[in-house]
Amino acid sequence: MRLITLYFVLICLSRPHAFCQEKTHSTEPYALVAGGSKGIEHAIAEALAKRKFNLILVARHLDALENAAHQLEERYGVDVEILQYDLSEETSAEKISTWCIERKIPLKVLCNVAGYGGVNDYLSLPLDTLRYMVNLNLESCMALTQLLLPLLSQNKPAYVLNVSSMAGFAPIPSKNMYSATKSAVVFFSYSLRNQLRKKDISVSCLAPGPVYTKPSIKKDTESKLGWLGKKMAVRPQRVGEVSVKRMLKGRMLIIPGTLAKTTSVLIRVLPRDGPPVFIIK
Repeated sequence: MRLITLYFVLICLSRPHAFCQEKTHSTEPYALVAGGSKGIEHAIAEALAKRKFNLILVARHLDALENAAHQLEERYGVDVEILQYDLSEETSAEKISTWCIERKIPLKVLCNVAGYGGVNDYLSLPLDTLRYMVNLNLESCMALTQLLLPLLSQNKPAYVLNVSSMAGFAPIPSKNMYSATKSAVVFFSYSLRNQLRKKDISVSCLAPGPVYTKPSIKKDTESKLGWLGKKMAVRPQRVGEVSVKRMLKGRMLIIPGTLAKTTSVLIRVLPRDGPPVFIIK
C-alpha cells in the first residue's frame, strides 16, 4: 500500500498539470467580480467575502489578482479563484463563462465593475481608445451578463450588480464618452431588471460620485469641484459595503453618500444643454 501511495505522489510531482493539480470547487455560492483586484472592485469583493461568498476575480494584471486573492482568503476564509483576462477584448466574456459553466460553479452574484475613464475625451482621443472605453465600460458588462444568466438562474435568488457613475445621469462635455457609456449602463440595468424580475434575479446599478481610488482622482476632483467634491467623496471600502448590502436587499439604484444622492437628483433635473457638470468616479 505504501508503495502505491509513493508511486501516486511521484506521478503528481512529475506531471504538474495532472489531475492532482485540479482544484476542488466549494459548493458554497460564488460571486464573480469582473475587475476585482483593486479600488472599488476590491472593496466590493471584500464586502462579498465578509458575507462568506466564494469569489472569482477577473482582471488584467496577474500580480494584483494574486495579492487580492491571498488577502481575501487569509482574512475571510473563502475560496478565491482568479482569471486573468482583458475584459475589453471581444472573446474574454465567452472564455470566462465557459470556464464557469464547465466547472459548474454555483454562481449567485455577478458584479460588472470594470471600467475606464481617463483624463482626455472624445475630441482628443484616438479611435482605438474610444473603442476600448466602449468595450470595457459597456460591451463587457452586457456580454458577461447574458452568457452567465444560465448559471445565475440555477442559483436563485441571484443578483447582478452593474457599476455606472453619477456621470451617467447627464451629458458632461469634458467626459463625453465616459458619461455616455455610463448612461448606457444605467438604462441597461433598469431594462434588464424588469426583464428578469419574474425569474428571481435582481439587477442593481451602483452609481457613485467621487471615490478616491488613487491620488490623481483626488487631485482632479478637488480642482474641478472644490469643497463640494471633498464633501461628496466616499471611501472605496464604504462604497463596497453599501453597494453589496443594498444589492442583496434588491435595491435598483445605489448611490453611496447623502450629499451624492441629493446632487444626483439635481443633476437629473438640470437642462441637458445647460452648464457643464463634472462628476468623476
